[in-house]
Formats: sequence, structure tokens, C-alpha cells
Amino acid sequence: MTIWTPTDDGFADLTSHDTFVNGSPFNTFARLRRDDPLSWTEWDGGKGFWSITRYADILEMNRNTNVFSSAQGIRMEDQTYEEYLARRTFQETDAPDHMQIRMKLARAFSKNVIAGFEEVIRELCIGILDEALQNDHFDATKQIARALPMMVLGRILGTPDEDLPWLVERGDALIANTDPDFTSHVLDKMSTDEFRMMPFNSPAGAELYDYAKDLMAKKNASGDTDGILHLILQPDENGAVISETEFRNFFCLLVAAGNDTTRYSIAAGIQAMCEQPELLGQMKEGGAVWDTMADEVIRWATPATYFRRTATQDHEMHGKTIRKGNKVLYWFASGNRDDAYFDEPNRVNLARTPNKHLAFGLGGPHLCLGMWLARLEVTVLFQELSKRITDIKADGPQLFLRSNFVSGLKSLPVRITRA
Repeated sequence: MTIWTPTDDGFADLTSHDTFVNGSPFNTFARLRRDDPLSWTEWDGGKGFWSITRYADILEMNRNTNVFSSAQGIRMEDQTYEEYLARRTFQETDAPDHMQIRMKLARAFSKNVIAGFEEVIRELCIGILDEALQNDHFDATKQIARALPMMVLGRILGTPDEDLPWLVERGDALIANTDPDFTSHVLDKMSTDEFRMMPFNSPAGAELYDYAKDLMAKKNASGDTDGILHLILQPDENGAVISETEFRNFFCLLVAAGNDTTRYSIAAGIQAMCEQPELLGQMKEGGAVWDTMADEVIRWATPATYFRRTATQDHEMHGKTIRKGNKVLYWFASGNRDDAYFDEPNRVNLARTPNKHLAFGLGGPHLCLGMWLARLEVTVLFQELSKRITDIKADGPQLFLRSNFVSGLKSLPVRITRA
């Protein structure tokens, strides 16, 4: 995520969720890129791991799926093989399993399919903004950024509008499962393993699974084929369908990742407008900026701070040896601020091109399934917001998630002047 003046001392504990309550520790990432680009960390909470912080290294290793596997988990935390099988989505698989599952889902999130939702997204943005901008002072995360993604996902999934607030809360409990503001089952403070077989090790996973089963049963009984869920459940060209566990875990992933990551990208973009006033003027001018701004906002935000891989064999790099079985963390938040690749990476440049950022998993087979939806939501939201205001300023304490996995502003008070 984003802070304008990093406050960490350059030696932050990347294993601690508390480290990230002031935003990502960019001073630490800068030091690691400069002095220790392949850095080993011992960890009391599990097995140690390697940190990869340079853009070029992350890109190269993300492509090297023969050596660096997704099939033992994508987070820092360790899990048993039994837990892995119960919780995994296609994010946590390698070829050929990954592509077999992904192809069943990809058609529902293709560029052409998502483009068909532009007017729906615009209508939702207009309604959200008209309500939020009735006030001169409000929390932009809670009243704008939090509101849009789940409403959009509800339209795409075909869920009833009245269920959306509950789905937002459950999604927060899943992906922000280390922040006590979003869940009573804080991952690193739990004294029970009762939920270890649930997605994200969270009771919210079980609740969402039951919800999805009930929703699809009602849809099937009524002959309702609206929404992407129906498309996902159809047999592929070979007659294969996704399993019940795959559907459960994918639904949980959709509700969590499809909600939170776009939310925190929008919040980062609004924060950028507060800190760089020229951005609003550039948006008002329009034109080519709308072809590039979404990717720059998403680069700047990098809501998924890192993804983990596991070495399948020994690998030499930077004069060190990554051993078979070692965990390896690709710190996307660091790579997207690497000044060896990006010009002035700590400023938002809405016209930045090319912008081959890492936030969508560039280079690897796990390229974000929802990237076209995220780009469209960000673009349309800021098109509509920039029409309606002449000024926006930060106006109160900015609060970040307590999480080293998903980083974002959970509170962003602003003051606006309406157009």
C-alpha cells in the first residue's frame, strides 16, 4: 500500500503484522534492494524464509515455475499438507492442475465479458458518489472505496443486493484475518485450530461456503442463470466440472480478493489525489490519461504485499543458495517501488507508460484473474469522482490494515469541494 513519507527505521520485522499498521515499510525494502536483495529471515512463528525485493529478480523468479512452486501455499504461514488440500484455490496449484482449473474460470473474467459491465459499474459509482459527496467531510475508504467493489461483485455473481453488506463483512474477516477491527478470530492470536481446514483459516470461510451452496440451490430451483457463478459451474469442453471444494474455496476467494484488493487500490488513488493536487486536474483534462491511470494507481497501491513460493530444488542466486523446500517471498510492494526499473517510483504518474508493474503477478501463470475488472472499476470510479469535485484534501488520521499480506488504508478521512 502507500505512505508518502515512510517512517520505518530500515530494519522492520517483516514477519510482524504490527509493522504494517503505518503502511508498508518502504525504507526497509529500499535497504534490502540495495544491500541484501536475497535476504534470509528466521521466524518464531514458523520456518524461516527468503525475501526477494528487487523488481528484476521477482519477475524472473515468477516465471521460473519449475523451481519455485505455488503448490505448498502462498502466504508466510506454514500449513500441513492436509490443511493445504482443504484450503487451496487455483492460486495454490502448479501446472497442469492450475491451468485446468483456471481455464474453467477465465472465460467468466475475460476482457470482453468484463467490458460488458461498464455501464452497470458506472451507475453504481454515480449512486455511491452522489451519496458520499452530500457531505464535505467523510471517510473515503468506508463511503466510496469499500462500497463499490462488493456491489459490483454482487452484480457479476448474481447475489441479492440485501446480502451485500454481510458479504462485505465476511470478506473482510477472511482477507483481513489479522486485523481485530475486521474479525474476532485474529490469525496470529488464536488459541484454537478449529478453523484450520477452512479457507484463510477463518470461520468466515465456512459461513461463505454455506451461503454459496444455498444461493446456487435457490438459483437452480428457480431456473436463474444470471451471474458468473452459473457460468463457472458449467462443464468445460471435455465435460469436466469444478469440484465442490474448488467451488467453495473459489467463492471465498472471489468475495475476499474481489472486494478488498480493489477497495485498497481505490483508497490509494484517493490518497494520491490528496497529496498530489495536480492529479485531479489531469483527470479533468481526460483523454489518454484514462488509458494508463488505473495501472498506475494499482502499482502505487500494490494491495497484495507479497506472494510466497516454495523451492523445488536448490537454486543459486546473489552468491547464496536457496535450498529445496525453502519458502521464498516475492515482495511485490518492494518491486513496484524499485527505482532501478521505475522512474520516480514514489510519486504517482498517471501517464506512466510502459507500466509493467507486479501487482497482478506479471510474468507468471498466476496472472490476476480479476485484473480487467479491477482496471475497469478504478477507471470508472475516478472518471465519475473527478467530474464532481474541484478539490480534495486529507482531513484526519489515516489508518492502515494490520496485515503483512494485504496492505491498505482502512480509514481515509477527506474534505472535498464540490464542483
